[in-house]
Amino acid sequence: MLNALITGTSMGIGQATALHLARKGYRVFASMRNPETGAAPLTDAAKIEGLPLDVIQLDVDDSDSISRAVQEVEQQAGQIDVLVNNAGIGIAGSVEEISEEALRAVFETNFFGAMRLTSAVLPGMRQRRNGAIVNVTSVSGRVAISPQFAYTASKFALEGASEILAQEMRRFNVRVAIIEPGVILTPIFAKNRREPNMDSPYVDFSLRIGRIFAKLLEDASSPELVAETIHHALATDEPKLRYPVGLGAEALIGGRERMTDEELVDYGKEMSDDELADYCRKYYSIEI
Repeated sequence: MLNALITGTSMGIGQATALHLARKGYRVFASMRNPETGAAPLTDAAKIEGLPLDVIQLDVDDSDSISRAVQEVEQQAGQIDVLVNNAGIGIAGSVEEISEEALRAVFETNFFGAMRLTSAVLPGMRQRRNGAIVNVTSVSGRVAISPQFAYTASKFALEGASEILAQEMRRFNVRVAIIEPGVILTPIFAKNRREPNMDSPYVDFSLRIGRIFAKLLEDASSPELVAETIHHALATDEPKLRYPVGLGAEALIGGRERMTDEELVDYGKEMSDDELADYCRKYYSIEI
């Protein structure tokens, strides 16, 4: 039985992944910042289905918490075979308007948290010459669209780090996979929803992304689809580095690859609703 440590499992993709891997025979250590308020859905499901799943406390922003969690898993299971870095937060806002404090908070969780935990488990995997690191980034790690400045920047950073990590781990037979969800129906959209500041000089970007997401959320993919993709990335005999998954992922990434940098920048022009629809249709094959 392989042992998997997963972060950010209180809801959404992390919760779905914890249950899915447990059903596939992994011994899952589902970590979250506040188990006292977020553990019930997982523990209840695991009890009903008889799944090999334990909930543990882990705050990826806290180095001591990471050390305690890794030690706890190793004491209980002997070793960590799979790490899924899923914990993440997101806020919307322009480069000018997001405070340094908020920007650092996003990077602390989305990037530095994943790097801290990766560094904690890599020595064992490297010495055993076996293991897997799965980093859940986002389509926003490949496609930059205002006003998702902080979130996009953190996911771009995690994508780049994952590429370097994959190169370094190749000789040690440690698999590295990047999971790039598109629009997934998770509570993160409700948690991060804020009314746009109508006095902002960048308010049109907030209104645009709101319109785009509102349309895409009508047919959003489920977290279970991402969980299935993570399991495939772990189990396949023909592993890849990147796995776009969910509504809009292929369209957005493919569109960005086909457009020029100048066409990307043209998103910043003033646009009517019809012009925005034409832009999304032309470059991303998305109807809004």
